[in-house]
Amino acid sequence: MSRYLRPRLPGVPIFFTVALAQWGGRVLVEQVDHLRNAVRVTRVERPFGIDAWVVLPDHLHCIWRLPKEDCDYSVRWRLIKARFSRAMPMGPLRDSQRARQERGIWQRRFWEHHIRDDEDHAAHLRYCWLNPVKHGYVERPEDWPYSSFHRDKAAGKVA
Repeated sequence: MSRYLRPRLPGVPIFFTVALAQWGGRVLVEQVDHLRNAVRVTRVERPFGIDAWVVLPDHLHCIWRLPKEDCDYSVRWRLIKARFSRAMPMGPLRDSQRARQERGIWQRRFWEHHIRDDEDHAAHLRYCWLNPVKHGYVERPEDWPYSSFHRDKAAGKVA
């Protein structure tokens, strides 16, 4: 089993990319309410702030801020993935997925990047906002409904 050495940097924003096991599907946008609920329940149990979030059909990007005394983002992702997965129908599974009691919806791993400075934060924020444009889903970030862009624009954070 892989053992990852993840940095433990209290108070540092973290950028994530999390993907479905099968690229090309539309599960995340079709079931976005289940994803939102999984995030909401997890944030009650294990709080974290959300600087940015964009949900695409088969993957998502976000920037979190964890409490200074708690650097455990892996358990938060495990809970979010598990809660979302329980709301989905069981599909065909490999033996390894059955052994781990998985539903085969998510990739096992995720990608994270600890934000280095304000410039890095701004770049990753723009990445979240522009990702639906990059993938050709919309022409402008404000046209994508599954993004924190709308919240940030309403708050005057978008130039």
